[in-house]
Amino acid sequence: MTVKRRNHGRSKKGRGHVKFIRCDNCFQACPKDKAIKRFNVRNMIEAAAKRDMAEASVYESYDVPKVYYKLQHCVGCAIHNRIVRVRSRVNRRNRAPPPRFRQEFKKPTAAPAVKA
Repeated sequence: MTVKRRNHGRSKKGRGHVKFIRCDNCFQACPKDKAIKRFNVRNMIEAAAKRDMAEASVYESYDVPKVYYKLQHCVGCAIHNRIVRVRSRVNRRNRAPPPRFRQEFKKPTAAPAVKA
């Protein structure tokens, strides 16, 4: 029988049974090893409120704490919400993680002094 994926869409390997989790979107029961998991990090307050807090605060610099939570989706919801995309038969073989797009903050360099 033809096999679509090398791991059959799961990361179970030697385990016989895996506990189920509930999808965060539709609450469907999905095996924990099959679920698409993403770790989400956000600021507790949005940028506008952060600016208001900074103006009203007594402290010069106060880092607003972040909220860390793990999202677990079933395959159907992950595709629907574009968390993962459908890949062609050739690209399904690619097991490398997708490239990360992080903002790199570069220090402003001083312009060279011009001698007159």
